[in-house]
Amino acid sequence: MGTVTLGVSIAVPEPYGSQLQELRAGFGDAAAHGIPTHVTLVPPTEVEADRLPAIRAHLCEVAAAFRAFRMRLGGTGTFRPLSPVVFVQIVEGVAGCTRLQGEVRDPAGPLDRELAFPYHPHVTVAHGISEEAMDLAFTTLAEYAAEWVCAGFALYEQGSDGVWRKLREYPFGTGPAVVPAQPGCPADETAGAAEAAEAAGAAGATIRPS
Repeated sequence: MGTVTLGVSIAVPEPYGSQLQELRAGFGDAAAHGIPTHVTLVPPTEVEADRLPAIRAHLCEVAAAFRAFRMRLGGTGTFRPLSPVVFVQIVEGVAGCTRLQGEVRDPAGPLDRELAFPYHPHVTVAHGISEEAMDLAFTTLAEYAAEWVCAGFALYEQGSDGVWRKLREYPFGTGPAVVPAQPGCPADETAGAAEAAEAAGAAGATIRPS
């Protein structure tokens, strides 16, 4: 069956997701429109396609036992010079993200993998562009602020075109939650009409614009 490249992440909800995606594109990051704005739980990971059922079952179990937590973004940070990345910082919700990614990457589960660097939840807004453009991203978003209630996460697959497409959402055990799709991002091509209709009627994450 071959392999697929998967990622697991918390989507940044609207209106923040599209705002940050458009800003990322404006800074000159050509990959911006192929990457929904997110907080990574599992970075790009190549797996055998026949492992997908076990991975989905594992993510369902993790989500069912987890509870919603507040996320708050504030200001910018960078991994330079170690890595050419500028990001918006998470000032509330770090503990929740850290615990969640640990459960998703449970050594006994199907998504066990080593990380290249210690886990540091963040929202990337510039990656691999010129130093001047990364400086601009850093200063432009220095006062950025947003907050919402994180009520689930999602599984994504990277296509041969480099674009990340959502395969399925996993709401936490507190109840159904759907993060609105970001304009310009491909729709979930595997969910089917029935699942999409059900999702449309589900309660979404709480958003409090700053």
